[in-house]
Amino acid sequence: MTPPAKRPCLSEQVPLIINACLTGMVPTKRDNPGVPISPDEIADDAAACAAEGATVFHLHARDASGVPTYKAEVYERILTKVRRACPEAILCVSTSGRSFKTFEERSEVLHIDGSAKPEMASLTLGSLNFPKQASVNEPEMITRLASRMGDLGIVPELEVFDLGMLDFGRYLIGKQVLPGPHYFNLLLGSLGTLSATPLHLALLTNALPAEATWAAAGIGRYQFAMNALAVVSGGHVRVGLEDNLYMDGDKRQLATNPSLVRRVATLARSAERAIATPAEARQLIRLAPPTH
Repeated sequence: MTPPAKRPCLSEQVPLIINACLTGMVPTKRDNPGVPISPDEIADDAAACAAEGATVFHLHARDASGVPTYKAEVYERILTKVRRACPEAILCVSTSGRSFKTFEERSEVLHIDGSAKPEMASLTLGSLNFPKQASVNEPEMITRLASRMGDLGIVPELEVFDLGMLDFGRYLIGKQVLPGPHYFNLLLGSLGTLSATPLHLALLTNALPAEATWAAAGIGRYQFAMNALAVVSGGHVRVGLEDNLYMDGDKRQLATNPSLVRRVATLARSAERAIATPAEARQLIRLAPPTH
């Protein structure tokens, strides 16, 4: 009798990529003193998170007064310092439409070259309402940003807040606007978008292209639950103060970026899921080795 096929256990799954979103556009030090604002603070946080297992850094820039900025000169300072602190890490910049509306503003960061050149850049696949403002992403804007990323050799970090965004992403893949590789961030739990439930995460992952790499994030109190579901489902995680300022749902214990990364890494190891090294993360996302 032929023995039954062995089912893969969790420890045999691909190693876990931890994507740390350190700053974002909204949190301030008044909200949480641990939010890194300056280039030095962001680089220090990145180094501490890398020591805990983070291999991808999703970066936003702030000006000297702490206000979000699209300026390439500020991003370049951040990228240079993070690259120096974490030479092997994967660096991803933001093209968010939350505050900046023109293509020129949103694409400026993509043109940074040399050792500070970003390897990935966020690309939100539709418009959405955040609790206090809208992020407007017209089809033409999404297509232009995707094409510019492709021209410059930057891999899009495809951000999905709802099923319609994923459908549009598949449409752009079919049109060769997004030729690949395809890395999706599935973000659940923000008021006005898809709520953070196991069913919704399963629906999103089931609709992904077969070859896609995906990470799950929960907004606010849902961060750890969505991270945990991703860990045990064979996906990857996005974690950090951009999405969640607290360690607990009752908002009694302020978080730090390293503590959030450490918590999800501890969970993964307890579940016998290895943490990806930078080289393994590059291989999984299908990024070239660093050239610096």
